[in-house]
Amino acid sequence: VCSSDLKPNTPPGMQARELFFAHGYEATTLDAIAEALNVTKPFLYSYFRNKSEILRAICEIGIRSSLVALNEAMARKLPPREKLRIIVDNVTSIILKNQKYIVVYEREEKNLDPEDAKELMHLRREFGTRLATLLQAGAESGDFEVADPLLTAVSIGGLVTWVASWYRPLGRWSQTEITMHMIRNVERMVAPRGSPTVWQPRRHDRHESPHPPRRPTGGSRGTRARHDGVRSDPDPR
Repeated sequence: VCSSDLKPNTPPGMQARELFFAHGYEATTLDAIAEALNVTKPFLYSYFRNKSEILRAICEIGIRSSLVALNEAMARKLPPREKLRIIVDNVTSIILKNQKYIVVYEREEKNLDPEDAKELMHLRREFGTRLATLLQAGAESGDFEVADPLLTAVSIGGLVTWVASWYRPLGRWSQTEITMHMIRNVERMVAPRGSPTVWQPRRHDRHESPHPPRRPTGGSRGTRARHDGVRSDPDPR
């Protein structure tokens, strides 16, 4: 997925992701990454030249994976409305799967090498432009009603990406519930006025989630099971 030979899913990349997520980029040293892996620093250098390169590898995985998903959907011979559903479905899944990578990027973008930051911003703009092209096509076909396709595309991207900031694997909502909610919200954003109802998933559209919603079983233990790890508001900060 990455344009370079960087491997964010190698042991050093994944350990760095955990430490950057927990302690921040600036507070994490290469020595700390090596110590957590019980290896020497030369082992890290066999994968990455420096800490900045590790950060770039972590930060680019979300946007590059999302671009691949968008381009695959755009290449399919389907109406704009169906393509949009597939894009929101797949990109939301990517965000949830790579949550910590996305959060590290959002927090640490300021610490990227300027050239790396510029390249990743270019990829984000490419995603928005490609999605806007789909929205424009949908507006022309009558599938969508959007006043500004690019602004709407950027809004959709922000809506989906923000999931990484508040999703909790053991929280109130399963990945399936969140994905379906994103699809319905995006469809409401672009639906023509007076259109009947927003999309409801058919049986074969549903996904099996590795984190099904928890249900209370009664008594105090059931109450704890329902509320453990759930915030009263979705903003984790």
